[in-house]
Parts: sequence; C-alpha cells; structure tokens
Amino acid sequence: MSGPPGPLALEEASDTEYRDFVRYAKAFGSFGRGHHNLNYMVRPLTEHDSRLVACEDGAPVTVRERIPSALPVVIRTWQDEAEILNTICGVLPHVPRCLVKHRDLTILSYVEGMPLSRICPNDNPLHAGLVRALADLLADMTQVRRRHLPPLPPSWPRSSRDSRAFLRTLAFAAEKQIRQRNWDEFGGLFAMLGIPEDAMVRFAEKVPAQVSRPFSLLHTDLHRDNVIVSYDGAPPLICVDWELASYGDPLHDLATHLVRMRYPDYQWPEVIEAWREAMGRRRPAAVHGLDRDLRNYVAFERAQSVYPDVIRAAMSLGDSVKQQELDAATSAVHRALLAAEEPLRLASVPDETAIERILFRWNESHEDRHGHHWSRERIVWTADERLPLHPSLSKAAVSEALFEEGAASADRVFKGTAHLNTAVRVPSLPFPVMVRRRVGAANTRERRFLNEHAVLGAIERSDVSVRAPRVLALGISGLKEQFTIHSYEGPADGFRPPDHPVEGLRPYEADDLVDQLGALSSVDCEELDPFMEGLNLYPGLRAELVHMVNGLTKPTRDLMRELGLPDGYRLGEILDRHTLVPRRPVLLHGDLNPWNLVRGEWGGLVLIDWEMAVVGDPLYDLVRHMHLTPTRPEIRERLFARWERVLPEDCTKGWREDWRVYRWMEVVRSAYVDLDRLVTGDSLDAPNVRRAVGSYAMTLADAIAALGLPGRTTNPYLARALPHGERGSRRPAGVSAES
Repeated sequence: MSGPPGPLALEEASDTEYRDFVRYAKAFGSFGRGHHNLNYMVRPLTEHDSRLVACEDGAPVTVRERIPSALPVVIRTWQDEAEILNTICGVLPHVPRCLVKHRDLTILSYVEGMPLSRICPNDNPLHAGLVRALADLLADMTQVRRRHLPPLPPSWPRSSRDSRAFLRTLAFAAEKQIRQRNWDEFGGLFAMLGIPEDAMVRFAEKVPAQVSRPFSLLHTDLHRDNVIVSYDGAPPLICVDWELASYGDPLHDLATHLVRMRYPDYQWPEVIEAWREAMGRRRPAAVHGLDRDLRNYVAFERAQSVYPDVIRAAMSLGDSVKQQELDAATSAVHRALLAAEEPLRLASVPDETAIERILFRWNESHEDRHGHHWSRERIVWTADERLPLHPSLSKAAVSEALFEEGAASADRVFKGTAHLNTAVRVPSLPFPVMVRRRVGAANTRERRFLNEHAVLGAIERSDVSVRAPRVLALGISGLKEQFTIHSYEGPADGFRPPDHPVEGLRPYEADDLVDQLGALSSVDCEELDPFMEGLNLYPGLRAELVHMVNGLTKPTRDLMRELGLPDGYRLGEILDRHTLVPRRPVLLHGDLNPWNLVRGEWGGLVLIDWEMAVVGDPLYDLVRHMHLTPTRPEIRERLFARWERVLPEDCTKGWREDWRVYRWMEVVRSAYVDLDRLVTGDSLDAPNVRRAVGSYAMTLADAIAALGLPGRTTNPYLARALPHGERGSRRPAGVSAES
C-alpha cells in the first residue's frame, strides 16, 4: 500500500475504507497492545485523512482495533470505551476524545507525551512530586458524577454510597465475567493449582461491613503504562486507556492503583497519605474509613487477579517450551497464588516445582492453541521397570491418558492430602482411568510402609474378593515426574464424581466392608512383608507416633505444650503401658476413611488409595476405620460382630480387651496431626481434613483423657480460638484429619 485511503467525508465512510485506513496505520504507525485492543499511533494525518476521522489537518490519532480472540480476563462496567470518553470529556478535558467509532474500530485523539513506565519502570519508587500528581489525578475523577456517565448495569448498587454492596458487586462481576467465562478452558488448571470453583463467591459472601463513601468515576487500571507524562506539563500527567472505567467507591481505585502501579512496599504509606490529602481537599467524605476499608479492596484486587495472572502465564508458554519461559510463568503463578492465598482462603499454595509441572502438563495438552494439531500419542513417558505395563493398556493409550490429564476439566480433578487424581476418558479404551500424581513433599506425619502398586498387584494376583483399583501403568513423564494409572472406580461413565459414605456406612455397606477385610486375610503377604515385621504392629505404630511428634514444627510443639499434650518421649512412656494379644498379621488398608471408600453402582464398596497399606494386626484396620468415619453405636456393634464371625480365630482372639488401645492411640494421633494441620495450614482443602479440624477442641479433650493426663488451664482466648464444631452438636465418633 503506497499511501493512505482517498478523501471521504466521515458520514460517507464504508467498511472497506476504514479497513484500508487500519492497514495504513499498521504499515506506517507505531504499535502498542492493550487488554483487548491493538493500538496504532498515526502521524501526521493528511488533509484527506483528517476528513476521514474528523480532526484537524496534521493531527496524530490513535487507532484502536478490538482483538476478537482476546480472553475475558477483566471486569467491564461498560462495554464501549468510546461512550465513556464522550460523556466525561466535558468534565475531564484532557482525556482522549473519541473521533470515530465504527464496529470494532475506534479512533481517538492522540495524547502527546511519554508513558510513565519508560521513565520509571515497575518496582522502582516514584518521586514524591509524581506521587502527589497521581493522587491528584485520582481525586480529579470525583468531579464526574453519575449523571455524566452512561447507564449502569442492573447489578449495580442502588445507593451511590453503599460501599459494601459495591465491593460485593465487584466480586460477583469477577465471578461472572472472568471466572465463569474461563472455567471451561482453564478450570482444570485452576483445580490442579488448588483454586476452588466457588472461591470468588465465598469471597463475595464474606465481604465485611464498610463505611459509606460517595461514589464517583473510577479508572480502575491506573498503572505506569496508562499514565502519560505530557511534554508541555499542562497538565503534567494524563490518564489513558479508559476501557475498564467504572463508577463506585473511590477506595477501589486507590487499591487497584497501589497493586498495579507496582510500588515498592515501603512506598505504599506515602501513596496512601498523598491520596488522603488530595481526596480530602476535593471530597472529604471519600476518605472516611480509609484506614479500615482499604485492605478489603486490596484483598479483592489480589483475589480476582489470580485468574488473569494464571491465564496469562499459561498462555505465554510456546509450543516448544523453553525453560526460561517456564520459569517466568511458574514465578508469575506462584506470586499470584501467594497474593490470593489469604483473601480467597486457599487451603495451601503449591511450591514452584509443583506449579512448574502442572503448567508443563497443561501446555502439553493445549499446544493446538498455537495452530498445531498434535496427536494424543505424542506425550513422551518412560515406563518404570518395577511394574510391567498391564495387558489392557498399550503404550499409546498411556500417552493418550497423559494428554487427557492435562486437558481435563475441573470436575474431573480430585485433590487429596497426598495425591492429585485426574479421571480421564481415553478414546482407545472402553473404560475410564485415573492418573495419580504425588503432591507435596513427604513429611513426618505420613506413614508409608509399602509401595501402593505392589500392594494392589498382590491383591490382584491373590484373586480374593476385595474390590480395589487395578494398577495399569507406572512411569515417568514430563519434568521427570512419576505417575500411576489406575482403573477408575467411580461411575462407569467416568464423568461423574464418585460417591463416598461421608456420613457413615449403611448396614449392608458395613457387612460388605467386613467381608472384604476378611478376604484381605487370605492375601499372600510373604513378598510384601518378608521380615515378618507385621507381627509387631503396635510397637511399630508407637515408635512411628513418637517419631512424628518429635518431628513436628516448633510452632506446633510450642502450642502443643500450652494445650497439655506431652512431647514424644513422654508420650512413648505412656503408650508403653499397653501390651496387646498377638494376632496373625494380614494385609491392612491402613486408612479406611470415608473418602477412600467408593459406593459402587451395584451397592457394594470399592477400597481406594492404598498408600498407607501395612501388614499387621487386622483389628487395627477396623478400629481405625471407626475412628476416621462417623459410626453410630449400632453400626459399630454390627461391624465387630460380623468381623469376629468372618475372620479366622487367630486374627480375632483377644480383640475385646485390645480394641480400646488402638482407639486411644488413634485419638491421640489425631490430636497431634490435626493441631499441626491447623498451625501449618497443610491440606486444609481435603474434605476429610476440613471436617476433622472443625472439631479440634473435642479431639483435644478426648486425647487428654485417653492419656490419663490432667486438663491444663490455658489462655481463655486461645481456648475459644480452637474449632469446636457446630454449636450444640456432638462430633460423631471417628472424625479425624489423620490420613
């Protein structure tokens, strides 16, 4: 193209002529990119161009073209920036003027000057004079009242002073405009990172009461790229890019400015005081409650930012991931999660190694967004020599399963205390499978005696009536990360989550569980326990518990002393008082909490997650199940009666005297484990952990009584801070986080 399009009056311009103008802008203008627009600055305009855009001859303009494929990662009060600018330019004369609005094309007057980001990049402090000038910019917006603005959405607060309603409106807008619109594509990624589907709704529901402040125009995106330092200094600073403008509490504008301007932490107080002084001169009522309520808006900004930050980081990865790209994306996601951890009440934040692996897997399964159509079989993995590939699974099917894992939707991702599980459908298989990955580092609370794949293999070879997953593959994929593929033991369609007996077993389920425990007594344990260590289960459990207590973090140990729990050595002395009748060791599941029991569509139970399996006293498996699961007295009696009848006599002798010893040990273990989870915040997103720590005060009282120790008088405020469960209700027997 040799020159700009020919002369044409504004009202006569056609789609073709505007497209020609945009092509000219791309060819001869300077380029910039916004949230959803491509921006081109064109200068100087000829007489013919000026007639097309209705401005003076030789004037520069900014041509903005909407990006149709842009992801929805921002909150919009109004959809049309041109409408906003046309209504506020009479009050704020220095904002850009809209010269033309034609379909997805907007032509704005050009603001002469230098972006602040070029003069003072992010994370650098700003000169005090600039800070005051920015505060003045924000305060100037209070001159724009509701009558100057386009109509507000129906969801907006009716009162122009209800600050709490405004913040709730923002949170629900983030839920609808950002979280929901991106969940289909990115929900699985969010779930793997530990961001619950209802996180933003819960934030909205917990917005506290706030001081009333008069609403005004808000920019909501005042960062260094959107501030122009003018050449002539009249005015010194000008705001551009008003597409995210809104109307509401001015504190929201201050909060977004503080976070997005990337001030050093130490400069925040200076910025806040400059805003207080500038706003106090123009609209004193706007500073009411500043010191109390600003943190609520900062919390919201950090909470909602986790969605666009994660999305942008994931989308930044190329079709052939370079380590530098992956490192940058990992750091960005980690920062976003840490910032959102408190406001969104995230149970935990994965470390950078875990985030890196999650991003890598997601990118492997989404490379078609780069225009490539990769085969599902191209995912590279290496088989673990300890386990041959199951006959029902081919190497190609494993690659397909790993591909589907990275592409899975949120409702097929199940995060537990030790594993990230993803249910997937593989086109070449007639049944769904479960891909399992270890999450988090091993800690002193976890007891792992046997390899899960070895245990499940022994069960399958023994051909006993125990319903358990089949191990189909074991290997290494991606960034040297181990995985296991099991048969999926949920609904046959593989699309619905499994049903667990979270409120306790039904009578026929209790019978079925005991029958399977009886069948476990027939599993050949010689290969699993060649040194017959299972003969000494109680001493082994006692030693493990003492070791765990001595290895707890210092904050947990300090609090444990205040609450009257003994240290590991004293605990060992107390536990040494008990001697149990020797029973024939058998294979034990070791962790029969409700979430490790799946209700089959035929009516029986499937026993999943055998990570804590051990060879030992069969009485322990039954008692631990009743400790971990709400168990009514009649169900407990039914379990014991059938268990004594079904198992051989050498597995049940002396149980009436010994079962309480195991029960006391599990209550005591829970007192330490649940306390450590409360202190460290570890795995609080797992449902069994959430339920257990919710009644910790009762667990503590039971443990002190089981140890025969006197209760200790503690700070009454500390006692009130411990979770007691629902007021007026007793915790069902068997609610513990220990798993």
